Order: sequence, then structure tokens, then C-alpha cells
Amino acid sequence: MSQPYDNRDDVQLRDVLDADLEAFLAYEHEPEAVRRSRFTPRPREAFLTHWRKNVLGDPGCLVQTVTVDGEVAGNIVSWWEGDRRFLGYWLGRPYWGRGIGSRALTLFLRKDRIRPLYADPFSGNNASVRLLEKHGFARDGMVRHGEDEHVLLVLRDTAGEEDR
Repeated sequence: MSQPYDNRDDVQLRDVLDADLEAFLAYEHEPEAVRRSRFTPRPREAFLTHWRKNVLGDPGCLVQTVTVDGEVAGNIVSWWEGDRRFLGYWLGRPYWGRGIGSRALTLFLRKDRIRPLYADPFSGNNASVRLLEKHGFARDGMVRHGEDEHVLLVLRDTAGEEDR
């Protein structure tokens, strides 16, 4: 069982190191994460190629490693799809349910100030949908990815945003 987040946990964002990719790969292959996200994990070489070329190699992406007490807890990234900027994140299972995602998202939204900002978690991933809504994202419809329905959420404005 995960321990709840408290102020002793030091949640921070930093630039991604190549060594972080192995942790990201392991987190992407965790069976419960796959079930909740409805994301098909990539084989190792396809994963590394995607991250190095399409994520880290894209100057339009803002990508950060989430750390907790110096350990790699996951990642958070924003990117362009046409004229829309999207946000995505992935935390390792040991970091779920502790408020770490909330703290990381707060920090990230201070770095990426482009609005509107979209996210589209799987509709059955209630924790992810709630996390985004807690940070001001509003439902803007549904989208399909393959056979699965996802909630389209949008963060339009952060004027008057309080420190969460």
C-alpha cells in the first residue's frame, strides 16, 4: 500500500536524463497502469526510439521527469497536435494515491503557460480525470482512441490561479 504524500516527500520536476527512460519504460509496462490508461506499451527499442526522437527530440515538447525524494517517479509532458497543445503524464505505481501527481501537475502548469491546454485520459481512469479537473481542466467532450472512449478536457485560462 502506498504511503500518503506529505511535506517530507520532496516532489520536484527536472529535465529528463537518458537514464530515466528505463524507469519510464518499466512504468509503462506495469499491468494495472496499462489497464487504467488503455495505452498499449511499446517494446523496449520502439519505446526508446519514440522518446529520443519524438519527445526529447521535439523542441515543441516540454518534458520533465517527476522525482520524489530524488527517485524517478514518472514523467509529465506537453506537445502540439496540430493547433492544440496536449498534456500527458505517467507515474509509477508506487507513487499513485499519494498526492504526488497533484503536486507534479501544479509545478508543471507553472512551467507550461500555454492555454488552452488539452488532456484526454481514458474515460474509465477516474483518478486521472479527477486530478485534471482539480487543476481547472473542464470537460469538453469525448474522443475515441481505437476502441476506447476518452474524456477530452481543456484548461482554458489560469488567471487568478491559486497556489495548489
